[in-house]
This record gives sequence, C-alpha cells and structure tokens, in this order.
Amino acid sequence: MVALGSDHGGYDLKQEVIGYLKEKGIAFKDFGCMGKESCDYPEYGRAAAEAVAGGECDMGIVICTTGIGISIVANKVKGVRCALCADTVSARLTREHNDANMLAMGAGIIGKNLALGIVETFLNTPFSGEEKHARRVKAIE
Repeated sequence: MVALGSDHGGYDLKQEVIGYLKEKGIAFKDFGCMGKESCDYPEYGRAAAEAVAGGECDMGIVICTTGIGISIVANKVKGVRCALCADTVSARLTREHNDANMLAMGAGIIGKNLALGIVETFLNTPFSGEEKHARRVKAIE
C-alpha cells in the first residue's frame, strides 16, 4: 500500500497520482490534504511518513509546491528515507542505491506527465541489494 500526503500546492498533482494508482490497481491511503484550501504540509507529510515507518504502508509519495519542505518533514520520521525527485533517473537510482521508501515531488516544479513517469519508475524499481548499497543504507539507519 502507498501512503499519500500533500498540501494545497500539491493537491492537484496528488489527484493525478491517485488516478494513476487506481488505473494500475495499486492500493493507497490518502493522509490529506483533501482540498485546495491553504494548509500546513508538515501535518500531512508526517502522517504519510509515520504510516510508512510503522509498516501500515510499504511506500509513500508526498507532494508540495517544491517538494522540499514535505521531504524534510518525512525524513524527520525514523525509518523513512524520502527522496525528492524531479526526473526518472533520480527515482530509479534512489530506489536501487538508497532503498528509498518515500518519494517527494514538487508540483510547481514538474508537470503531470513527468510526475507520473517518476512515480512509475519509483514504484517499479527494486533495491539492488548490492553489498555496498546495503552497507550504506544500514549506515543511514
């Protein structure tokens, strides 16, 4: 299951991600926000991150205008490795090398088509399991 979280700046892009997840039959839980009214991203980023860290969800996707603030919040939760990605290469490499369990995106930075490509790449790329990467992930923890 994929945890989702956004603020008002990421709401529209989150709706596009929800459409993609539904189309692919991927289960998700939306931790908010639930509209375009101004709100504070830490509440929703933290809720999604806690669901991933606690095992309720396997992965998470969080979105704000830049992706920066919400990724910082997610990374404050022990057990979360959230990567801010604006391209598919970064999305692939953060899964292969860092075993990232959360993806952050900036709705004001990337468009829908690129965002959905990033989501697809992130969700479908496994951790490489290479010893050097496993060692580094363990050091992060």
